[in-house]
Amino acid sequence: MDQIATGKFIRELRKERGMTQQALADMLSISEKTVSKWETGKGLPEVGLMLPLCDALQITVNELLSGKRLDGATFRQQAEENVARLLQARQEAKKKLAVCIALCAVSLLAGVALVLTAGLAEMQTWARILLLCVALFVVGGQIAIICVIDREAGSFECPYCKARFVPTMKQFVLAPHTFTRRRLQCPHCGRTSYCRRRLDKS
Repeated sequence: MDQIATGKFIRELRKERGMTQQALADMLSISEKTVSKWETGKGLPEVGLMLPLCDALQITVNELLSGKRLDGATFRQQAEENVARLLQARQEAKKKLAVCIALCAVSLLAGVALVLTAGLAEMQTWARILLLCVALFVVGGQIAIICVIDREAGSFECPYCKARFVPTMKQFVLAPHTFTRRRLQCPHCGRTSYCRRRLDKS
């Protein structure tokens, strides 16, 4: 799914219908900023907004995903390509999560090994302190890498408006969480709740 092509398509259709960004946003109960983000290719409509958006613009979801009008001959082929791309994105998100789990295990083992070495081995105080600093650096660095990869692996779904979004790094790091949920503020409805992780971004 080409974000830029889809954004231009949304803008063209909105203008054809004589709607402002605010008018379209009001129809979908979202902010004008969100519509602007789509039209400039900086984001894609969430799954929960695709059908209402398509109704407002009088197109099909397949045309929205393709970023252009489709005739009968190309409709089926484009639909299959869109499904394949969505499945590929989901697969890539799963791989990212697997990498996160592996990195987490490696960093934990490395940190524990360095701390045990610093605590149990015979060495001078400065060497012990240096080893503990290295352990903190290794674990801290791995945690930072894990956070970056984990945040980009899919999206989070608001339980109230069903919108999907990727939180900022600050929100992601500071949010209380379980394995599958994080307490985040939805940028669409503004409510804060435990949002479920999804393996796709739209």
